[in-house]
Amino acid sequence: MNTDPETFICANTSLMAPPHVPEIRLRLASEVHDLWLKTEEDLEEIGLPPPFWAFAWAGGQGLARYILDNPQEVRGKRVLDFASGSGLVAIAAKLAGAAEVVAADIDPWAGTAVRLNARENGVEIGFTADNLIGRSIDTDIVLAGDVFYDRDFASALSEWFAHLAAGGRRVLVGDPGRSYRPTERLEALATYEVPVTRVLEDCEIKRTTVWRFR
Repeated sequence: MNTDPETFICANTSLMAPPHVPEIRLRLASEVHDLWLKTEEDLEEIGLPPPFWAFAWAGGQGLARYILDNPQEVRGKRVLDFASGSGLVAIAAKLAGAAEVVAADIDPWAGTAVRLNARENGVEIGFTADNLIGRSIDTDIVLAGDVFYDRDFASALSEWFAHLAAGGRRVLVGDPGRSYRPTERLEALATYEVPVTRVLEDCEIKRTTVWRFR
């Protein structure tokens, strides 16, 4: 029985380049259901949340693409990548010249995934598993990919992001049309057609927009 996160992640993922961000290589899974079952079996837990850290979601790919194409957004700045998952957006920010990047995700396995993926791309990324929603943060810009998928979570995030934006922090989110996106609080910056897998989505291409939180 193996429950070591690093060994498990390396055994159940492969190094791949997300299709919309080919400059970056990540340890990703090809089948969400298979990996979910393996995770439950190895940890002997029922109902373990899906391993979001094992997939390059459309919102994260769009946001990472925007950051790489617009490095002035993060160059020389302190960056928080909220709900980081694999660390894709955090890595993009560091490659684009951010002075300091911290990935935040409450899934403790995400910390291992971020560390492995950062090492693969030759960058250093900090990590915190703390729940930061509602807290003051010492950063210049907040990035968040694909976070508006749950009503209560999206509501809490919207209030927090609005508070951060009102305090002078730039908040950018990548979203492929999730149900609870607070469109009235957002200003569109760029839109992409992001290739995805039907394992995760109901189509092969997701129209994904990068928004600035007002």
